[in-house]
Order: sequence, then C-alpha cells, then structure tokens
Amino acid sequence: MQDARLRECNYGSLNGMPRAQLEAERLLRLETPFPGGESWREAVERVAGFLRELATSRNRERVLVIGHIATRWALDHVADGVPLATLAEAPFVWREGWEYTLSSEGAHDDA
Repeated sequence: MQDARLRECNYGSLNGMPRAQLEAERLLRLETPFPGGESWREAVERVAGFLRELATSRNRERVLVIGHIATRWALDHVADGVPLATLAEAPFVWREGWEYTLSSEGAHDDA
C-alpha cells in the first residue's frame, strides 16, 4: 500500500537544491517552512500521523516502511523520542537492519 504521508519534506521553491545547501538549511527549517513548502516539524508530524495509525491498526505486527529522511526522522522521534534538533544536527549514518517498535500512545514531546 502507498501512503502520501510518507513523501519527503516539501522543500517548495528550493526543491532540487544541492545537498550542501539542504544540510545548511536543516536547523533553520525546523519550525520555519521552506519557501512555498513545509517545515521539518510539519513533515515529521505528517509522517507521525501515519505511524500512529499504523501502530493502532497493525497492533504489534512486523511491517516494512519505505520512505525518505522525513520518515526516518519521524520514526526516530516517535519510537525513540529523539528531539528534532538532535536529528537535524546529526550526520546521516547508515545502519544495517533499521528496526523500530511503535506504541499506539503517540509521539514523544521535544523536551
């Protein structure tokens, strides 16, 4: 099944920007939307809605979720409670076998 909530962050008029520019914009766009797009918080909340629904509807079933960085950040935020600023500051590091356990209780708060 496909779900549009798993799409990447909407970078608006900056869509297609070079990776270096995207990385430079990360912290600036946590709360402030990209011009004509969305903020990282909005993107993560969009994906988090999908994850909360998934946790309730699939009740402990193992599922495969394929997405973009917004999906990974939402998983790290919802399942593990990692603050968005921490995710934005961290470099990408590949992990073999990324697994998360979701709770139907919802996302963690940034504290």
